[in-house]
Amino acid sequence: MAPKIVIVGSCMIDFTCFSPRLPKPGETLIGTRFEKGYGGKGANQCITAAKLGASTALIASFGSDTFAQEYLEILKKENVDISHVKIQKDKHSGNAHIVVAENGENSIVIVLGANESLTPEHADSAIDMIKSASVLLCQFEVPLETTLHALKLHQGHGFSIVNGAPALKNFDSEILRLCDIFCVNETEAEVITGIQPIDLSNVQQVADKLLDKGCNAIILTLGPLGAAYASKTNRNVTRIPTTKVHPVDTTGAGDAFLGALAYFKAYHPQLSMDECIRRACVVATQSVLKFGTHASFPTKNDLPIDLFI
Repeated sequence: MAPKIVIVGSCMIDFTCFSPRLPKPGETLIGTRFEKGYGGKGANQCITAAKLGASTALIASFGSDTFAQEYLEILKKENVDISHVKIQKDKHSGNAHIVVAENGENSIVIVLGANESLTPEHADSAIDMIKSASVLLCQFEVPLETTLHALKLHQGHGFSIVNGAPALKNFDSEILRLCDIFCVNETEAEVITGIQPIDLSNVQQVADKLLDKGCNAIILTLGPLGAAYASKTNRNVTRIPTTKVHPVDTTGAGDAFLGALAYFKAYHPQLSMDECIRRACVVATQSVLKFGTHASFPTKNDLPIDLFI
């Protein structure tokens, strides 16, 4: 059976240092511990959906290194379809260097590596899978021409979500017109719209600017404040709050939200968008209570049963 959720996106090896706080420019801090993990927005979102019980597939690009082989085993264990994951010769796998402070804040530098070699032709090789997907989920961590091509292949065949991360100031606005939902956090929205700082007082202004750029619908994730939603059919922003918690690590929370949103759109299509967002916020909030990315993403059994009714 064809996967219901197809992710065209990135895979990263995460090298994480834990520190009392984030370093200032030019400053060296002594950290408390180090961990190697597995991330990348595409793979994170895919694994979130898979852990919730979704049938998923990942279209991605790895380097020819041991990290790739380790990651492929992880994806297999989560029952992710990896038939269109490509190994690139003479490339290293993408990697992310993360610092996590004691208060849960993080800073991240990524090197895309083999992710830059994910081409439109690669998407073409998975055309049947993309067209049959209930939900297509993409990000900005792979070449935008590939994201755009995947959206064109999927158009008219299901629901599509684009995560505009990492943020780009200028990009082809056709991406906004082709996807059903464009999702960004406050920092990404600041880069794309030029509005800063973003807070609850100006989310309507942010939504209006993104809708004017061509978005069909916009979700602005607001961390502990939940999310805001607006669309062409109803431009008035709706804010969906979430439960307040004491986070231990916010790394991957946005990915948990998007993977969960894809899950609810694919498996509970009768739900309103507001309710899909509310449920995705619950999953994302749960993820910040544990360290890491994949390890922090909850399974169906970790969550209230009423999320899946």
